[in-house]
Amino acid sequence: MGKKVVTFGEIMLRLATPGYLRFSQAKEYNATFGGGEANVAVSLANYGIDTQFVTCLPDNDIAKACVMDLRSHSVGVDHIIYGGDRVGIYFLETGAVARGSKVVYDRANSSISQINPGSVNWKEVFKDTQWFHWTGITPALSQGAADVCLEAVHAANEMGITVSCDLNYRKKLWNYGKTPREVMQALVEGCDVILGNEEDCDKVFGIKPEGFDVTKTNGEINEAEFESVCTQMMKKFPRAKKVVVTLRGAINANHNTWGGVLYSNGSLKMSKRYDITHIVDRVGGGDSFMGGLIYGLITYPEDDQKALEFAVAASCLKHTIYGDFNLATVEEVETLMKGDGSGRVAR
Repeated sequence: MGKKVVTFGEIMLRLATPGYLRFSQAKEYNATFGGGEANVAVSLANYGIDTQFVTCLPDNDIAKACVMDLRSHSVGVDHIIYGGDRVGIYFLETGAVARGSKVVYDRANSSISQINPGSVNWKEVFKDTQWFHWTGITPALSQGAADVCLEAVHAANEMGITVSCDLNYRKKLWNYGKTPREVMQALVEGCDVILGNEEDCDKVFGIKPEGFDVTKTNGEINEAEFESVCTQMMKKFPRAKKVVVTLRGAINANHNTWGGVLYSNGSLKMSKRYDITHIVDRVGGGDSFMGGLIYGLITYPEDDQKALEFAVAASCLKHTIYGDFNLATVEEVETLMKGDGSGRVAR
């Protein structure tokens, strides 16, 4: 399996309305677990990578169910710390056609938001680690979570571990008095691989492709427009070796186009674009891309194009899978990469 990958962040109880029901219609909710960094960990464990997920959970039965779920997907839970009183919750209403999906957070004062510097022994956690991944969701939760995340980035840098981040801007979370740019600058400075979409780079750092408006794409996106985003990000963060942008063309809530670009060594690599005409669940789509990208960069270290294609194909398949987690196999991803998207029964 090689050296392990570590991810750090919050995992929540996900309560989703059945089918396409609105919150006002729902009389029951489907309960699963999910969260950005946990979703990445599940993807990687599913691909056979030794993975550890670090978080803070309360000592109660909901947290125990969550840990059991992570274990069932072969995610390592050896370094989870316990404290605080509650598991965060998010409610999901799945949109259809012209009605977009909605998320309502109930995660204030969750256990991980109460975490403080020194709570995690990162030198111990990072033994035999090749990669550390975090997202912009974690430092948005609280000053303490941001401080612990920065501790992790610094420890990983000192130990020669590759660090990746998904900028993952969430407007509803940044409410403890700091702006995203204030907090994220120091964190992203320690990253070797940076992932974002057009909104993340704009809302966090004011970097955007000229003349691009995601609400008016109708599924059509010019990948080359995003080279300027990548070069601006690399200029701002000289440590970064690769900047990656996911490209979602929203035709409607059920029909998206999907692809990505990867900028490294002075050149822009563009992926195949997928036309996803029936989305089962798009939540976790970006995380499944990141999980696929990390796997690809580890597995094909000399082939950024192949790593990018694996990430895009993996996340395309995630759109067909219910829940936050991508349960597609390496074989399924590689089959789609080769052009077989027929969905025929495998007998």
